[in-house]
Amino acid sequence: MIAAWLKTLSDSGRRDLAFAALTLALFIAVTCAFPGFAAPRNLSGLLDDTAILILLALGQMLVILVRGIDLSIAANLALCGMLAALANRAFPGAGVAPLLALSLGCGALLGACNGLLVWKLRLPPIVVTLGTMSIYRGAIYLLSHGAWVNENEMSGDFLAFTRAQWLGLSTLSWLALGCAALFILVLRGSRRARDLYAAGGNPEAASYAGIDPGRMQFIAYTICGGIAGLAGYLWVARFAVAYTDIALGFELQVIAACLIGGVAIAGGVGSAFGVVLGCLFIGIIRSSLPLVGISAFWQMFINGAVILVAVLLSARRREGQRSILEART
Repeated sequence: MIAAWLKTLSDSGRRDLAFAALTLALFIAVTCAFPGFAAPRNLSGLLDDTAILILLALGQMLVILVRGIDLSIAANLALCGMLAALANRAFPGAGVAPLLALSLGCGALLGACNGLLVWKLRLPPIVVTLGTMSIYRGAIYLLSHGAWVNENEMSGDFLAFTRAQWLGLSTLSWLALGCAALFILVLRGSRRARDLYAAGGNPEAASYAGIDPGRMQFIAYTICGGIAGLAGYLWVARFAVAYTDIALGFELQVIAACLIGGVAIAGGVGSAFGVVLGCLFIGIIRSSLPLVGISAFWQMFINGAVILVAVLLSARRREGQRSILEART
């Protein structure tokens, strides 16, 4: 099993290098057409715009690795963001740390609910998270009574946290880079990472090796939920507004980034580096669309097309691997 996991990492590394070259080629092409695109200020803005997508895609990757899916990730973000905004309005002098803890804890709790339903009741992940997505969106309306929390109702510390600059990058960007570095290191070298890959790649064999695939799913959903909760505060603080439809439909961009980055929808295959590249690829496309005069609404079409193509390629790759195994046996 360990040898198979190492081979998967090797294959993922080759795909990541190829995709890195493709992303670089896209960046160079856009820069050649629009030289200002590579300006430092524009690049820091691009990273800022992509930072929350990177955070959410890393969490979603864990869920997909163990053969799950989290359609409620954007609703989780929205609910925790609204909770943070309401708490800040009620206690403006409490500071940022309690709000970060509130968002992270509530998000992890919501993610754990998804994980428990999938693990203990053995319900299909897509059905569970589709249901909780609606529940979380409804809870936002009940908490806020449909009203917005605007910038003038938020404290200065609440808004300043994500916008503080260090070495030319905002706190938001540094959080995304730090989380990406942590995921890359942990998923490459920890025993828990091997358990996640094994549980997603071959649940039956993992069970014989003493790994509980259901427990791995629970852990993945909880981590994913915690990241989504933290991103809720970051989203509201960055855009200085909280309302019922925050990040509506954003889960599609998150899933697209994972699939573009090489995460197999069937589980067991993927890398954090590839996911970050997928986010940057989407970020470059999203930023370049207005420059070429294409409406941003085409982003939805692009996301849908990317998901379909990535699923088809993943299915073909798995069929090819299965054919090779059958031929050898």
